[in-house]
Amino acid sequence: MPEKLNVIGELINNSYARARNAFTARSVKDYQTLAKIQADLGVRYLTLNLDGTQKIQVKMEEMLAFLPDVIPAIQEVTSVPISFDNPSVRYHEIALKHYDAKKSGRPILNSLAASRTELERMVELVAHYDTNVIVMASEHFAPGGSAQCLNPQDAHAAAKHFVELLCTKAKRTRDQIIIDPGLAPVGADTYGLVNIGLDAMRLIGSDPDLRGVHFVVGLSNFAWGTPKGVREQLENAYLTLGMERGLDYALANPEKSPGPLPADDPMVDKLRQALAQGRAAAGETQETAGYRQAEAIMAICSESIEVD
Repeated sequence: MPEKLNVIGELINNSYARARNAFTARSVKDYQTLAKIQADLGVRYLTLNLDGTQKIQVKMEEMLAFLPDVIPAIQEVTSVPISFDNPSVRYHEIALKHYDAKKSGRPILNSLAASRTELERMVELVAHYDTNVIVMASEHFAPGGSAQCLNPQDAHAAAKHFVELLCTKAKRTRDQIIIDPGLAPVGADTYGLVNIGLDAMRLIGSDPDLRGVHFVVGLSNFAWGTPKGVREQLENAYLTLGMERGLDYALANPEKSPGPLPADDPMVDKLRQALAQGRAAAGETQETAGYRQAEAIMAICSESIEVD
């Protein structure tokens, strides 16, 4: 089990109102404030995600035009390295060009995935700019394109493909590669996706050819849609289970002080039992097990509301 959780601070993301307001005003000072808040809370990296959300529309050209201003501004106020988060190779080309590694150290390119349309160019950027890299192992190559991983073996195969690619083509070492097995909202997970991610980490971690890689999840996804009073407990209980399997990074809100709960915490036990309900027995469909898991999660939420 990793000794420490490394937090990739996610506040510079238009899912958050402060980031949306900063982008709307193109206020580098407000971005500097968000960077300093997270740096003071001890994050390992700062995510820079300028993409649109349901609450704000952002065109690619708007992002590309702002990157040369906001990146140096962030680096003026903190030495915490940046994780550049976008599926577009154009975003990474501009971002990495204006990032000064001498000031902050090696950045992260987030992310490589089977669905990316310009993978070869992304790998070239990783090599040229000497970045760490996040790999999405929640999708795999399939005839005609890509598909979601619906078992841990597919996730393991996706991780292995990209690790081999990055080690040979981009001269990365395994400790410069961070694998994201995916993390579904547990309240709506009737397909066993949370268990698939946990099992994938165990499988990848036991492969000697992949020894040394890191793991990351988008923690805020996990408790999405659950009552506010239980979200942080659920998230931290998941961290306990994830870190048992080697999880050592989380994309998260540092203001919520994310971190694993003690292994004997009641919430950890409840979550562990709920996820066990989501494992299909012999002759049983995954859908049946998935709905049983969902009911168990709903019961956890109801109990927490009653206690409050």
